[in-house]
Formats: sequence, C-alpha cells, structure tokens
Amino acid sequence: MVFKITSTKQLRKHLRAGMTLVEVLVTTAICGLVLMGLASLVFYTGRSFAALANYVDLDAKSRNALDSMSREIRQSKRVITGTSTSLTFEDSDGKELVYTYDPAARTLTRTKGGVADADPLLTECNFLEFAMFQRNPISGKYDQHPAAAASTCKLVQLRWVCSRDLITAKWNTESVQSAKIVIRKQ
Repeated sequence: MVFKITSTKQLRKHLRAGMTLVEVLVTTAICGLVLMGLASLVFYTGRSFAALANYVDLDAKSRNALDSMSREIRQSKRVITGTSTSLTFEDSDGKELVYTYDPAARTLTRTKGGVADADPLLTECNFLEFAMFQRNPISGKYDQHPAAAASTCKLVQLRWVCSRDLITAKWNTESVQSAKIVIRKQ
C-alpha cells in the first residue's frame, strides 16, 4: 500500500471553493423565469379547462332543450299564436303548449295546459327568437316564406345564444343554436 501526503495548501483551496454573488444572482433569475413560465402555464391551463367545462355544460343544456322542444313541436297539431318571444301550440292531446322567452330573467319556460314547468328549459339565455314559416318553399331556394298568420305556419325556426360569467373572463359565450322544426300533423 502506498500512502501519499497531499499539500495542505491544495486542500484549503478546495475547501474555499464556492459560488460567487454573481453566480447566485444569475441562478436566482433563471429559476424565477422558469417558475413564472410554469405559473402562467398552470393559470392558462386552468382557465382553458374552466372554459371547456362551461362550453360543454351550455351545449348539453341547449341540446336537451332543443331535443325536448323539437319532439313536442313536431307532434303538435298546429300553432295557435306566435311572436318573436313566444309560441303557443295545440298539442296532440288538445292542451295548449306554450314556450315563452323572458329577456329580463334570461330564461325560456314551457307551460303545458296552463301549468308551468318547475325548471326553465334554458337559463342564462341572452337572445332567443322564434320565427314562423309557411308550407310552400320559395322556388329555386331552400328558404321558406314567412307565415302571414299562425294558421298557415308549418315550420318553426328557433335561434338562441346562451352565455355565462366566468371568474377569468367577463363573458364566455356559446355559439348560436338554430333549428327549423316542421309540424308534422298540420
């Protein structure tokens, strides 16, 4: 076995080695930038997930309302009265079926036989419009003639926009829902 004695000067020099103030400051700045980038990524991801969940919820409620209304309107006998915010039908059982949009409350409600549903069909609805059209199409086009009276209405068009406040954005709006529904029994 060989034993070698090292110089104590070399040992002391090795023990004194460390980071200078400039190296500490540069390292701190780089770590700060990385942490700021990571924090902004987490914030953006959270905001995106919240917006996505909002879109999915609004779309599901809109689809459910449209499915329910389409089924009932197709099976109704005729339109009794109609405006841009309210439609009244004679349902297949002879009772009145009324859809009413309240712009102040931002809701669409359904009333059957004089009894309103406990929950509205749509909530947080910024815009809703009903339109009535006649049987005969315009020649050479897919569009329909607007109905002059409720008695000549064969097709009903529904359009609405729903939106909701989010924490990170003032308005998060769903795209316009639109459908044309033909009354089959008329």
